[in-house]
Amino acid sequence: MIKNTTQFNFIDLFAGIGGMRIPFEELGGSCVFSSEIDRYSQLTYESYFGEKPSGDITEIDISTIPKFDILLAGFPCQPFSHAGLKKGLKDKRGSLFFTIKDIIKEHQPKAFLLENVPGLSTHDNEKTIKRMHAELKEIGYDFDKKILAAKNFNLPQRRRRLYMVGFRNKALQRKFEFPEPIKQTKKFRNILEKNPDSKYTISDRLWIGHQERKKRNIKRGVGFGYAIFDETCDYVNTMSARYNKDGSEILIAQVGKNPRKITPLEAARLQGFPDKIVRLARGSDISDAQLYKQFGNAVPVDVIRAIAQNINKILINK
Repeated sequence: MIKNTTQFNFIDLFAGIGGMRIPFEELGGSCVFSSEIDRYSQLTYESYFGEKPSGDITEIDISTIPKFDILLAGFPCQPFSHAGLKKGLKDKRGSLFFTIKDIIKEHQPKAFLLENVPGLSTHDNEKTIKRMHAELKEIGYDFDKKILAAKNFNLPQRRRRLYMVGFRNKALQRKFEFPEPIKQTKKFRNILEKNPDSKYTISDRLWIGHQERKKRNIKRGVGFGYAIFDETCDYVNTMSARYNKDGSEILIAQVGKNPRKITPLEAARLQGFPDKIVRLARGSDISDAQLYKQFGNAVPVDVIRAIAQNINKILINK
């Protein structure tokens, strides 16, 4: 972890539970405004950071947002996801990009970091990402983009995401480089609880359903269903927001009994969050189902940390 005394202000849009905020605060940044529409995510965010995010960003007068240097936004990914309808910017959620653009135009920050699913880079034969480039160039900004995987930044999860970094100063934009992969020292076994509650073991009915569905899928050639992992694995599949439904993307083998789901604490660790956030969220009566959804929607903190350090270096050395 790199810390310094350089102070800067940033805003945290579509904040979720604060995965982007944590690394930028570590670097000496001060969050002057946050926004998150989901009320349960707001509670988890408030329990950890001590302040409740504003709600729907489209209902906020953007001129009232305090002055800031960096904009952070992991804006909704469903319009560009293979799991969604892929309507892109025509989707109401996809059009939130234009809200981001309006805020950038109004406040002229030094830099921004946007995050979304890899599918955004190729959506609609790359017309969507080209439109985004054009829209931001119109107000004096450009951005570099790159797909990075969490497993390459010492998190034991595949999780590939698209990251976009832009600077107001074109010379700084040319200097920016995305971080290179680092050596993996944290394996899947390192994030596992020693004595997980038996309630996370899946039921006979669900286990039978998983196996039967997998056989059908193989026969139809449409995928292989559930995935089993154990302590020998370096990393696991990407955890989704629907994980609580059946845990199919990440099941952990157990000797003499059905597989189990990862626990919310393990989900937090898989995404690079501190253990403390789970304890505090539970103190605010956040259920396991909501925690799974929140961590499934979250950004991988260690990837953001590496990007944040490179952004900060550029701004410091300008």
